[in-house]
Amino acid sequence: MTDRAYLEKVYSGFLGMNIGIRLGAPVEPTLWSSERIERFYGDITGYVKDFKNFAADDDANGPVYFLRALEDSGALSRGLEPQDVADAWLNYTREGAGMFWWGGYGISTEHTVYENLKRGIPAPRSGSIETNGKTLAEQIGGQIFIDTWGLICPGDPERAAKLATSAASVSHDGEGLHGAAFIAACIAAAFDAPGIDGIVDRALARIPGESTYAQVVQAVRSFHREHPDSWRECLEFLQQHWGYDKYPGVCHIIPNAGVCVMALLYGENFARTVEIATMAGWDTDCNAGNVGTIRGVAGGIQGIPEHYRRPINDGIVLSGISGSLNILDIPGYAKTLAALHYRLEGKPVPEMLRAENGKIDFDFSLPGSTHNFRLSNPNACRIRHSAGSGGEGSGALEVLFDRMVRGEQCRIYYKPFYRREDFDDERYMPVFSPTIYPGQTVTIRFRLERLNGESVMLSPYVRNASTKECIPLGGAVYKDAEWHEIAFTVPANDPRLAGSMIDEAGLIFEANSPVKNRDLGCVYISRFTVSGKADYTIAIAKQVKEFGSITPFSHNHGAWDLARDRSGAGFMEAMASEHGKAMTGNYYMRDLEIEGILVPHSGVSHLTGLRIQGALRGYYAGFSAAGKVSILKHDRTLVELAGAPFPWKHEERYRFRFSASGPELSLAVNGERVLNCTDTSFDHGMAGYALYSMGRCGFGDLRIKEL
Repeated sequence: MTDRAYLEKVYSGFLGMNIGIRLGAPVEPTLWSSERIERFYGDITGYVKDFKNFAADDDANGPVYFLRALEDSGALSRGLEPQDVADAWLNYTREGAGMFWWGGYGISTEHTVYENLKRGIPAPRSGSIETNGKTLAEQIGGQIFIDTWGLICPGDPERAAKLATSAASVSHDGEGLHGAAFIAACIAAAFDAPGIDGIVDRALARIPGESTYAQVVQAVRSFHREHPDSWRECLEFLQQHWGYDKYPGVCHIIPNAGVCVMALLYGENFARTVEIATMAGWDTDCNAGNVGTIRGVAGGIQGIPEHYRRPINDGIVLSGISGSLNILDIPGYAKTLAALHYRLEGKPVPEMLRAENGKIDFDFSLPGSTHNFRLSNPNACRIRHSAGSGGEGSGALEVLFDRMVRGEQCRIYYKPFYRREDFDDERYMPVFSPTIYPGQTVTIRFRLERLNGESVMLSPYVRNASTKECIPLGGAVYKDAEWHEIAFTVPANDPRLAGSMIDEAGLIFEANSPVKNRDLGCVYISRFTVSGKADYTIAIAKQVKEFGSITPFSHNHGAWDLARDRSGAGFMEAMASEHGKAMTGNYYMRDLEIEGILVPHSGVSHLTGLRIQGALRGYYAGFSAAGKVSILKHDRTLVELAGAPFPWKHEERYRFRFSASGPELSLAVNGERVLNCTDTSFDHGMAGYALYSMGRCGFGDLRIKEL
C-alpha cells in the first residue's frame, strides 16, 4: 500500500466513523427502540434529521482527544501505558461538561472513572472490575473511543488491539477490553484483509475464544450463514438470546457487539452497514460509528455515497477543553493520523503529511475534500470538489455560479468560529475559540472559468461573529482564466472588528455582467492558507454566555458570568470554591504576550495564564497570596517558579502583562516588571485567566499578541 493509498483510507475511515455517528445519534436510546425506529422511519437510506451543524458527540471526542496521549506523554518512543491515556482524560476534559456522558457516579462508566482518576486512583485500576464492579467495567465505552488506534496501525491488528486495550483499560475491564481489542483490530485489518469475514477472523484472533464477546461474534456469524438474507431475523435472534435484558447496566457491550457484527455481515456496502447498525436500535451512534470506520477503511472513499458525505462537509466539532481543537478539519486530521503511524513505526514522515500544528493549510488533494467551505447563496451557486482542477493534476474546490446578474452576490467561506445559534441542540456542550485571528494573513489561490458573461468581482472578507457584519478587505474585477492569489491580513485595529471574533473568512463573489449577458462559470480554489501571528483583543463587553461558557473561552470549574463596572467596561466575574480557569486562543501558540485587567474581590489567587495545555498543564502569573506576586507552573501540581512581595489590595484594578519568549517568562503589573524566570516545561499552549484557590475575581479585556 502506498503512502497516498494509506492516507486516503484513513480519511475514508474517519469520515465513515463520523457519518455513522451522525446517522445514529437522532435515534439513540433510551426512548428509541428498533420497533419505534421502523415505525417512524421505515427502511433508513439516509440521514433521518437535518442539522444546521451536527453538535459534538462523545463517540467523536474520545477517539480524537484520548489519542493525544501518544504525543503528550512521550509514548511514541517508549510505548503506551494506561496512565498516559488517563492523563489525557484529566487534561482535556472540562469536569462535568462535554467529552462524555456525565450520568452519575456508579451509573455512567466514564463519569465514575473520571472521579476515580481525579482522586488519585491510577490506571488501569481506575477502570478495573475490582474497583468499579463487573457491570460498569463491561459497558460499551470499551470499544467506542478506540477507532483512531486502529487507523494508525494499518494491517497490524495485533498492535492496534494492544494499543486499544491499553487505552480502554483506563475505564473498562473484562469484556470491555475484548471489545476494544476486537474493534481496533477490525479497523487495522480492514486496510488489507480480503472481505468482512477475513477482517473478523483476524480480529477474533486478538481476543480469547472463550470470552462472551467472541461467543456473540460467532453466534451472529453462524446465524448469518444459515439466514444470509434477513438482518431483521438476525436482530430478533440477538434480542432473544443476547439482548439488553440479559446484561446489566445502561449500555452493555455484548448486545452492541452483536449488532456491529450483524451490520458488517449483512451490510454489503458502507451505506447499508451503517443503516442496519442504526435501524437495529440499542446504542445506535456508537455502533454505526464503529462499523462506519471499518467499512470506510475497507471500501475506501469511493464506497461512501455522496448523500452521506455532503452534510459532513469535511468538518466536525468536538467538546474538549480547547476551543480551537474543538473545530476539526477532517482532511487535515487524516494527515495527522497518518503521520502518527509513521512516527509510531520510527519511520520518516512523508512530505505530504508534514504540517505545522495549529496552522490552516487546505490543499483539496484528498478525493472529494471540501474542508468545510460553505456558500451564503446556494440558490445561485453550487459547491463541490473537482478532481484535477487545481493545477498539475491536483484537486480544487469548484464553485459554480449559475446565470447571476450584476450585483448578485454569494459568499464563499470557511467557518473559523461557531456560536450557539449555529446548532439545533446542546449535545455535549461544545465551546470554541477561533482558528483565524486579527493579525494573521489569509491566502487564497484561485482561477476563474467563464462560460458566459464579461467579468466577475471577487473581494476577500471576514465577518464579525457578534454583529454579523461582513467586512470586505479589498477586491478586484477578474476576466481571465489564469491562477491568481489573494492575500489579506485580518485587521487588528479595524473598529468594525475591535474586540470581536470572526466567524467567516473567504471571498465575496459578485456578478458583474448586464442582465442580458448573465454570468455563468466556475471559480476554482486550489489552496487556502492562514499564516502569521495573531494580535487581537477580546472585549468582554462584546461577549455572550453560551454552552455554559463565555465566548470565546472554555471554562473548567468555577462559576463564570458577565458583568459591567460603573464605567461600562465588561468583566467576566468568576467565583471558585477550589479553582477555576478560563482558556482561549490557538492551542499551539508559542511565544506570546498577554495583557489583561483584573479586579480581585476576595481570596488570594488571581492569575493570568499562557501556554496552557489543558486542565493539567500551563504557566500562570499574578497574585498568589496576600501581599505576594508569583509566576507559577502547573504540571499536575502547582509549583512556584518565582515570587516577590507585592502590596496588592482587593477591589483595586490591576493590569497584568505576562509574556513568554522561549524559556523566558516575565510578569509586569501596571506597567512595571516585577518578576522574570526561565522554564522549559511547556513551549506552546492557550492563554487565559485563573483562580487557584477559593475566591472571586473580575477579569476584564484580554489582549493576546504572538511574538
